[in-house]
Amino acid sequence: MKLLMQSSVFLLFAAFSAAAQTSDQPQVPKELQGIRIDQRLNAQIPLDAQFRDESGRQVRLGDYFGQKPVILALVYYRCTMLCSYILNGMVSGLRPLSFRAGRDFEVVAISIDPSEDPPLAASKRDNYAHSYSSKDGTAGWHFLTGTEPNIRAVADAVGFHYRYDPATKIFLHASGIMMITPLGRIARYFYGVEFTPKDLKLGLMDASGNRIGSPVDEILLLCYHYDPSKGKYSADVLNLLRFAAGLVLLILIGALAVLFRRDFRLAHARVREAPNL
Repeated sequence: MKLLMQSSVFLLFAAFSAAAQTSDQPQVPKELQGIRIDQRLNAQIPLDAQFRDESGRQVRLGDYFGQKPVILALVYYRCTMLCSYILNGMVSGLRPLSFRAGRDFEVVAISIDPSEDPPLAASKRDNYAHSYSSKDGTAGWHFLTGTEPNIRAVADAVGFHYRYDPATKIFLHASGIMMITPLGRIARYFYGVEFTPKDLKLGLMDASGNRIGSPVDEILLLCYHYDPSKGKYSADVLNLLRFAAGLVLLILIGALAVLFRRDFRLAHARVREAPNL
């Protein structure tokens, strides 16, 4: 019965999310009123918030910041529906990237359920880290638990509105992840339960201030722009045209240079072969 109720709520939320992407003012079901993510781009998250890591050690949220961009996911670990879809979608989107967790970025999941404990967090961390890579271990993957005030402090900072529903005994929350800069400022939001490698790659590059990625990646970033209303990157037609025009110009210059050098060599050869008068 509980699973059936969870499934019903999940399907209800999924239908609402789909409607939100196709309508400016979707009809919010009563059960989901107030459940949303408000974008607060460039807002500072509370790096002094206290949590416990998978071993039970007391940590600051700021311990995972300073050097690399961070992917932040607010979920809860007993959730078998929406949260699992979010985390699985994140793993699937990250797996093909050349960027690697622990080396280029960190993943921080925070449970919104204050009753959850470090052993459960450790089990979930191991599961998703192994799904991401069977060779890299758990480097870069952090699943935290904490008290209600600290959880709320982070949720409020990123605009993540949720609540516990006593009737279904589940937490109602929206689906999405956030890209955070090394200094703890919100760079990007991605909505839903599926995240494309392209969006995650560009989001990580933006959050890092272009400190990760190759020159080719930087060109790709110039050709796309982030659309906050959709939480996705879309092709920037004007930049694409500029890039194409610049590429054509470079090709023409290169072709002209080759022709000029060939004609110069031919002319020089004729001068040397001409009889002296």
